[in-house]
Amino acid sequence: EIREENLSDPSEKTFCNVAESRLFCVSLQLICKRPSVLQYINIMWPSPSDTPKFRNMIIKKSEFSISSPSVVRCPEDNKLEFAFIGRSNVGKSSLINMLCNHKGLAKTSAKPGKTLLINHFIINNEWYLVDLPGYGYATTSKTMRNKLEQMIAQYVLQRRQLANLFVLIDIRHDQQLIDREFIDWLGESNVPFSIIFTKADKLSGGRAKSNALQWMKKLEDRWAELPPYFITSSEDKTGREEVLDYIEEIIQGIENQEAE
Repeated sequence: EIREENLSDPSEKTFCNVAESRLFCVSLQLICKRPSVLQYINIMWPSPSDTPKFRNMIIKKSEFSISSPSVVRCPEDNKLEFAFIGRSNVGKSSLINMLCNHKGLAKTSAKPGKTLLINHFIINNEWYLVDLPGYGYATTSKTMRNKLEQMIAQYVLQRRQLANLFVLIDIRHDQQLIDREFIDWLGESNVPFSIIFTKADKLSGGRAKSNALQWMKKLEDRWAELPPYFITSSEDKTGREEVLDYIEEIIQGIENQEAE
């Protein structure tokens, strides 16, 4: 069942508090926004808990490709893109470096809010990992916040190569309104996404899992079905294999559909 309310224009700055079920499925509405994946109408993004194992993703090569001030300046080829986004100081750069096993690939900083461009990294010469600017950094000027919000919205809604958006959440904290509004907005906009909880090493194993479950359960007030999620740590590489295998499953699903 899809729960509907009055929908506002998804291109507006304000995030909508509406979500649909099966958001990791390529729906007709999403395909209209990304015509290049029209042939993938029957693909459903796999859930990590109930899908058969594909071959493991092995990253042999990861390199910086380009930084773009807007979506129209992003690479023009048709390689699939897996983007990462989250609130400032959520550990995004550290997670990217951990996933690629490449220290220094994404620049980390003691001062949050340093990612101000759309950063593309080419992985195995096959697909792009995309580092998007963070949201919710309060000390950024209003002009800059508006610019970043527009940049993020245009990329998420218009980038036809986007295969999956990973939304990063600090597992130590309760659900924050800005994260919830952003996730609900993704749902209303039919964007395929998954949730990555970061910094699990800061909590005991049992508490990390409990926090993640509680966070996800709070989505049930509007969500008929929950999106996939992963628990990770950049320090001890918890969740690395699961996230990379999930990316591989999506890539193989698209490749298999193309071959039919």
